[in-house]
Amino acid sequence: MVPINNYFSLDERVKIALEKKQAVVALETTVITHGLPYPENIDLAREIENTISSEGATPATIGVIQGKVRVGLNQIEIQELATYPQAEKVSLRDFSKLVVRQGWGGTTVAGTMWAAHQVGIQVFSTGGIGGVHRSTSKHFIFDVSTDLLALAQIPLIVVCSGAKSILNLEATLELLETLAVPVVGYQTDSFPAFYTKESGGLKTNVTAANAEDVAQFAKAHWGLGFKSGLLVTVPPPDGQSLQYDEVEKYIEIAIQEAETKQIRGQAVTPFLLDRLNDLSQGKSLQANLALLLNNARIAAQIAKYMCVV
Repeated sequence: MVPINNYFSLDERVKIALEKKQAVVALETTVITHGLPYPENIDLAREIENTISSEGATPATIGVIQGKVRVGLNQIEIQELATYPQAEKVSLRDFSKLVVRQGWGGTTVAGTMWAAHQVGIQVFSTGGIGGVHRSTSKHFIFDVSTDLLALAQIPLIVVCSGAKSILNLEATLELLETLAVPVVGYQTDSFPAFYTKESGGLKTNVTAANAEDVAQFAKAHWGLGFKSGLLVTVPPPDGQSLQYDEVEKYIEIAIQEAETKQIRGQAVTPFLLDRLNDLSQGKSLQANLALLLNNARIAAQIAKYMCVV
């Protein structure tokens, strides 16, 4: 844990839990600012925090409010951030800009990892990480998410349901291998594709039987001197997972539509996810909500074991 400077604001609940070496789970806020409409975003944030609390851990929702990196948003702050009209997506390169301009923003996977590590949090729960984008035409240039860079450099356990299905999952796994990031399958050796339990035969490089296993892997990884994060991939819950071939069909349709409309840059991912939800008749959104809660539950269990292993 590094000394907290004037750029950070640490919630008292989180501060006490860290001082007492109790379990804390970091949470991102782009799902609140850019992922869901109001008031569904508020309801989801509350449900995720309650899930973590019910497992005996302290939730630490992270965002940028009026130029402060706030670790442990309270309910009023979540409400304000969720409804702030100019909230930005905050990745690694964006913090200094928002601090100087006293801006507001929801932290991405990479941004949340960085902020959590600065205050000594070891476990972070999210939905799916970014990765290597698919490249199918001249409109889709080579694009790699900062999330992978963060995983290579920040020693944090990231609990997710793999990478977002709209990405090139094989290339994403290859790059994670290049960056020496362990990819742990939680009670499976299949790499989940966010909405689906498997991803066309792609595998993790190690399987964890339970939360204690994950904590032991992390302790050994960092104890050996490695500095990268640990990616823990959890399949969507039973009854909520979609069929891989079905999702792939929807993604191909959405990509073709994006190309036709010449949608580029940061607008691509939101467009594809929205179309995927439309094409699946809302099933992709329901799977997303279910896996977010499930990942939070498992992350809390891992955080508790990190305090004792």
